[in-house]
Amino acid sequence: MKGRQILIEPRPDGGAAAALLIDGRLEDLLIDPDPADPTPRPEAIYRAASARPMKGVGGVTVDLGGGAMGFLRTAKPPAPGARLLVQVTSWVEPAKAPPVVARPTIKGAFAILTPGAPGVNVSRAIPDGLERAALARVAAEAMSDAPPDLGLILRSLAADAPAADVVAEIAALRARWTAFADDAGAPGLLLPAPGAAAIARREWRDHAWDPVTVGAQALADAGVWDLVADLLRPTAPLGAGSLAVEATRALVAVDVNTGGDLTPAGALKANLAAARELPRQLRLRGLGGQVAIDFAPLAKRDRPRVEAALRTALRLDDVETTLAGWTPLGHLELLRKRARRPLSELPRR
Repeated sequence: MKGRQILIEPRPDGGAAAALLIDGRLEDLLIDPDPADPTPRPEAIYRAASARPMKGVGGVTVDLGGGAMGFLRTAKPPAPGARLLVQVTSWVEPAKAPPVVARPTIKGAFAILTPGAPGVNVSRAIPDGLERAALARVAAEAMSDAPPDLGLILRSLAADAPAADVVAEIAALRARWTAFADDAGAPGLLLPAPGAAAIARREWRDHAWDPVTVGAQALADAGVWDLVADLLRPTAPLGAGSLAVEATRALVAVDVNTGGDLTPAGALKANLAAARELPRQLRLRGLGGQVAIDFAPLAKRDRPRVEAALRTALRLDDVETTLAGWTPLGHLELLRKRARRPLSELPRR
């Protein structure tokens, strides 16, 4: 099917699975963890209590309540026992403290509320000056009675949304923040992380009017669960060759194979195809951390071309990724934010 499809399939346990298909190709996938899993999730906001400074690491552990701990990187650790609001930034392995930041944000489809960062800003993805000015006026009116330290960013999706919808969302974001901003109670969860359905509606629409299909068989009818089964295998087809993506405890190892293409340019073609495909494979598999890529035999003169192809593909990806460089053995290393839980650890149909 041509075009953009956003599919949401509710689960009996209250969670959901969501898939983004573009021209029939699976581009993104979100599956809620088991509701009984207590692991702190990215975007969740907690009332925390400062605990033990981590000398030499540049941070402090914080008590999130319920036996959970987080790690706040800061040059000036707060006094032990001090209360603060923190937000989880990424997934971690069980028994590890998730990283948190002390300046939470609250995201909507049209706007992002930024406590502690005052001012109204408009996304740079909206180039038209008149449109930007009109949106800035809408936001300024919606924030006219806000506390002076409360800021707002208007997202690109706001450009084609009715002004009333943008104002309503800003009011909802402010209400969420007000509900706990001044609470100095015991450590604990204040704002749960959004689930797969909420993130899909918020992040995957190109336009405010993009349709979203919700149904008990939405993913199954589109064949998504068959594609998920393929993603649980390490090897993905790559033209004549293949791309193997395997997660270990230390890193994600990626191997590029030229397959049956034995022409002189076969290795370069496979490496370029791998560079374009890798961000999608990492995103769908929910993999992050250190990534080491073992390309097919690659001349040093061709490295810039392969690296450029990878950078272009990463610009279309929403997961923060840094190219660390080439190793003496010719591997390219990446450092990728653990924005999601690995697909292999999530419930499936």
